[in-house]
This record gives sequence, structure tokens and C-alpha cells, in this order.
Amino acid sequence: MTFLARILVFPREGVLDTQGKAVEKSLNRIGFGSVREVRVGKYIQVLLEADSEADAAAAAESMCGELLVNDLIEDHTVQVGPWKP
Repeated sequence: MTFLARILVFPREGVLDTQGKAVEKSLNRIGFGSVREVRVGKYIQVLLEADSEADAAAAAESMCGELLVNDLIEDHTVQVGPWKP
């Protein structure tokens, strides 16, 4: 069965997010004064074959641990569901 894994990756709290700070300052400068913090991360979609949703989630977590996420400076979340073309 085909599954879609949606992976969100963001800098950990306490890690300097220079891109987020630049976006935050720009938004404030152009009139969005209510913005207090911006964190810029990555959104990754992976289509994968697995026997079950649990197996697909485990595979996506392994991908994060081995390649997609730097555990020293990034946090991530994984959402997995059936793929609907």
C-alpha cells in the first residue's frame, strides 16, 4: 500500500534561526507589527510503500534519523496517512 509521510523540520528552541529572524524583522518593517517570532523550517513529503501505516511511520522516522533531520539542532514531526492520488 502507498502512504504519504509529511515531515516538518524546525530549528530547536534556543538554536539561532537567522532566516526566521530576518523574516520576522522584514514582516515588522512592512507593517506586520503583531509578529513576535518566526521560525523557518523544512516541509518534506515522502511517498512510500509499506504494509501498514505503522510501518510507514517507522520508515519515515528512520529516514529522519539517518538523513533528513540534524538531531543536534532540529526537531521534527511526522504525519503519515494513506496516499490519495
